[in-house]
Amino acid sequence: MAFELPSLTYAYDALEPHIDARTMEIHHSKHHNGYTTNLNNAIADTPMDDQSIEEILKGLDMENKAVRNNGGGFYNHRLFWNIMSPNGGGTPDGALGSAIASAFGSFEDFKTAFAKAAATQFGSGWAWLCVHKNGSVDVCATANQDNPLMPGIGCGGTPILGIDVWEHAYYLNYQNRRPDYIEAFFNVIDWKKVEELYTLGV
Repeated sequence: MAFELPSLTYAYDALEPHIDARTMEIHHSKHHNGYTTNLNNAIADTPMDDQSIEEILKGLDMENKAVRNNGGGFYNHRLFWNIMSPNGGGTPDGALGSAIASAFGSFEDFKTAFAKAAATQFGSGWAWLCVHKNGSVDVCATANQDNPLMPGIGCGGTPILGIDVWEHAYYLNYQNRRPDYIEAFFNVIDWKKVEELYTLGV
């Protein structure tokens, strides 16, 4: 079962001015496409060939660097595109809004915690908002293309929001100003999609 590069539901320029079209095009058509191709090559003729990406990552041998890096890259970017929208921004409500308030005190305090996790991730990596089976949420960061589905990585649970802080995600527009990129990201988060993922993850 070969994985395919997911199509975006919006144009490359749809997230401007927060994320520029050239970055989106390179990020999706080059970086994510590369992870997809390399993942398919890495799992060909193995038992993982018939598994979902979630099954592959949860049962991963962390010493298998080809699957770890490319499987993570495939999954992480698929989530990243999915939780952004030209009509994003605002704040979550419902059960997710309540869970965030319970965990962090307020949405603004969550923003501070999430932005700190993203800004202080040394080198390349991701920051995540994860949901646990009891409905609680927390924030963590991972290096490179690791994510919380992988064994022993961090906050565990199911990622429902992630920000890519590899330089290729923001350098053309923001150069070394990662905090500015992180702040802009909040303007394109599709909270309705994140809420859907929260419900599925509980």
